[in-house]
Amino acid sequence: MRNHYLSITLLAVLGWHIDAQAQYVNRQVPRLVVNITIDQLRSDFLESFAANYGDNGFKKLLSQGLVYENVSYPFINPDQASAISTIVTGTTPFYHGITGDQWIDKNSLRPVSCTEDTHQPDIPSPAQLAVSCIGDELKISTNGNAKIFAISPFQDMAILSAGHAADGAVWMSGNTGQWITSQYYSNGIPVWALSYNELNKTNKKKRRIEWQPFIVKQKPDFKHHLKSNRKYQEYQTSGLINADITALALACVDEQEMGTDSITDLLCLSYYAGPFDHKPVTECQKELKDTYIRLDQSLDSLITALENKLGKEQVLFCITSTGYSDPESTDYSKYRIPTGTFYINRAANLLNMYFGALWGQGRYVNTCYDDQLYLNHKLLESKRISLEDASQRAQEFILQMSGVKNVFTAQQLLNSYEGLFSKVRNSFHSQHSGDILIEVASGWHLQNEDTNDDRLSQAAVPAFPIIFYGVGIPAGHVQIPVTTDRIAPTIAKSIRIRAPNACTAEPLF
Repeated sequence: MRNHYLSITLLAVLGWHIDAQAQYVNRQVPRLVVNITIDQLRSDFLESFAANYGDNGFKKLLSQGLVYENVSYPFINPDQASAISTIVTGTTPFYHGITGDQWIDKNSLRPVSCTEDTHQPDIPSPAQLAVSCIGDELKISTNGNAKIFAISPFQDMAILSAGHAADGAVWMSGNTGQWITSQYYSNGIPVWALSYNELNKTNKKKRRIEWQPFIVKQKPDFKHHLKSNRKYQEYQTSGLINADITALALACVDEQEMGTDSITDLLCLSYYAGPFDHKPVTECQKELKDTYIRLDQSLDSLITALENKLGKEQVLFCITSTGYSDPESTDYSKYRIPTGTFYINRAANLLNMYFGALWGQGRYVNTCYDDQLYLNHKLLESKRISLEDASQRAQEFILQMSGVKNVFTAQQLLNSYEGLFSKVRNSFHSQHSGDILIEVASGWHLQNEDTNDDRLSQAAVPAFPIIFYGVGIPAGHVQIPVTTDRIAPTIAKSIRIRAPNACTAEPLF
């Protein structure tokens, strides 16, 4: 009897599995994928301002979408560039090469932008992205027929999300307020972007830009007149920018007739949910609230328009965050919390003195950038000192300094795989990262007096979701921890193409 019940149970499970597989196979391939990355979106702010949302923006996404609530990046210190690159490639900076918005060129010792093409420095491009992305694979699988565009307030997010084979990438110029592109895209600035520029020329050039709350009571909580020589940079980080992104996205879909045939198209959008002009949150709480309210309205307009135009079963939306937030100006000493400042330029000078005492005078540390030191390989080679020996001595020397939690050498990270420091390794790239990586203790400032850079070290990162919505995606909330490198293979599986060529992560569903 027991075996009889066991057989029935196994058959039931097998039947459910076959049925689930059949449902997945029969799920319609979307005609349009809208991959949305919201810069600095945070779950706590998303929830705090929920009472002010409409029914068809965040509320619809959170109630009718598949929501992964416990999300992180599989590497340390993400920013706009490294985050968007991981989302579209399904891998980490260790493979895709975008360790941040810029890094030090080891030959020239100058900062290099993540969208700088060393062969054509005046033409921004995705040349530094070392692997394929979801858009590239879609182009390949459709023999170049899929339409792929990216729109963002920022150059790096537009170009990197578009990938190598896209039809176009558009972003706002912080100098002119115009929506521009790169000569890398052979078709030039799209007609829909030119039309939008012409439509908004009067408002942005002849008049000052005014920002006040979307929901106005008796007296506005704030009012900003953007009129300085930085007004367009301020506009890029205001709540006003998101309406532009949606308007341009809908114009792009209409003009390019995206999602109207049997070939899946891809639209990559970047919205902004960070503090106004990168100020501390404590200084712009009312502006941040308005940014989320306006963002909700923009998503409502986008989703409603695309569902009405193409049908809910024809569009797949994927929404997530860049997973970081602008640093706060927290004074830990005021509350007797351990803190201090680690000066990386001073550490480099002391290391030079130490090496000089060992091996004779010389500039053994070429330069420092962010939390990294770049050693002088040529000098070490001329003195017949192994890089491994110099790196190990540097590691031991810096570990004795106040405010240092850990020190990693490039060789150590290259030779390690999974384990305790996998996130550190994933953020490293052999060509773009330094020889010594310094992990500053939480609550301490990492400061470079030569460049005036100052960063507060914090291990905790803001919580944020991944949301899939549309094309038969079941509603639900998932608490299992997931990472953002699983987005690209999930989209690839949903549209039945190969995942990007360096992607090893599993699809989320």
